Amino acid sequence: MERLRIDKWLWAARFYKTRSLACEEIDKGRVHVNGVAVKPAREVKAGDTVQMRSANLTRTITVLAVSDRRGPAPAAALLFAETPESIAQRAQAAEQRRLAPEPALSLTQGRPTKRDRRDTQQAKDWGDRWSASIDP
Repeated sequence: MERLRIDKWLWAARFYKTRSLACEEIDKGRVHVNGVAVKPAREVKAGDTVQMRSANLTRTITVLAVSDRRGPAPAAALLFAETPESIAQRAQAAEQRRLAPEPALSLTQGRPTKRDRRDTQQAKDWGDRWSASIDP
């Protein structure tokens, strides 16, 4: 087998869990072969360069072999080789995620507790009026 549809190859190489997910990503324009946006029926062969974009990360891989069977992960890893630039970019993105602060830690206040509500109600002094009327 020399050529295979790109959606079948992405599924067999374990980049996507199902062929339909691979087709959706291809239709959205997130997969390029040799720098050109493709359709799911586009055939790939050994030596082609495939770029896949997910979130804000672009992976660039080279097709080493073609297989239409989805085998175990070690066998799927033999179907492609990731470029050194892509590996460095993924490592840099992982480091940035590791160093990013946890968003939940930046919250200083949330919904008030029952005790907080009681404290705010008791702190209100009836002498502090919100209206402009003057009562004796």
